[in-house]
Amino acid sequence: MASLIRIYAMVLRHIYLLRGSWPRVLELAYWPVMQMILWGFITQFFMGHSEWVAQAAGLLLAAVLLWDVLFRAQLGVTLPFFEELYSRNLGHLFVSPLRPWELIVSLLGISTVRTLIGVVPAALLAIPLYHYSIFTLGLPLIVFFTQLLVTGWALGLMVSGLVLRFGLGAQSLAWVAIFALAPVSGIYYPIDTLPNWLQPVALALPSAHVFEGMRAVVLGEGFHVGHFFAALVLNLVYMVLGAALFMSVFGLARRRGLLLHSGE
Repeated sequence: MASLIRIYAMVLRHIYLLRGSWPRVLELAYWPVMQMILWGFITQFFMGHSEWVAQAAGLLLAAVLLWDVLFRAQLGVTLPFFEELYSRNLGHLFVSPLRPWELIVSLLGISTVRTLIGVVPAALLAIPLYHYSIFTLGLPLIVFFTQLLVTGWALGLMVSGLVLRFGLGAQSLAWVAIFALAPVSGIYYPIDTLPNWLQPVALALPSAHVFEGMRAVVLGEGFHVGHFFAALVLNLVYMVLGAALFMSVFGLARRRGLLLHSGE
């Protein structure tokens, strides 16, 4: 009987933890729903366009590698920032002459390094394993890489600001936010596969324009200037918003003394 009481107490403890943290509750339902949506669109597209993949054997590999650029770029900003929160070191850093904008630039720098370390070996390994080199995309590859890198930076700054504001209980947003972009970015299928009402949402994302542009290059349709400029403008907007959100929350945290309790 005593064992049952202790088990019940532990279960109840974690239920209370879930009840008091909406990000944790959201995360439980989020992953199955997101996987269902993503693979549902992939299946729907392939059912009517099975010959499409046969025309470009490396199309899915290019999509996977470029998606990882976006994924790594965002985590490259958030994870180093989280490490400062875990160690409760943020307050100590700003006892030094370090300025908030210098922290942002340093996070973008380490994000670039982490992204290159993560993606380049995979791209090189694809050559002997699958006889496909993403480097055959040529100069457009640099454009795609840079655009997705900046998109990841912007999202990473937004997530870092929210976690600084709401605490480490919201750290799951680092994964929730990036995978929320996957179904509407058209990674593995064109944007016109999405329902009509969802297509404007997709076209408001820089990543959607990058993957549309990538498919055009791989399929031999040339570099799509329209998608390039759309992604460029949207990235500028989101980067300004991300930096502004981070700086605003940082100023609030400094005034309220949250930097000294950032590990809570």
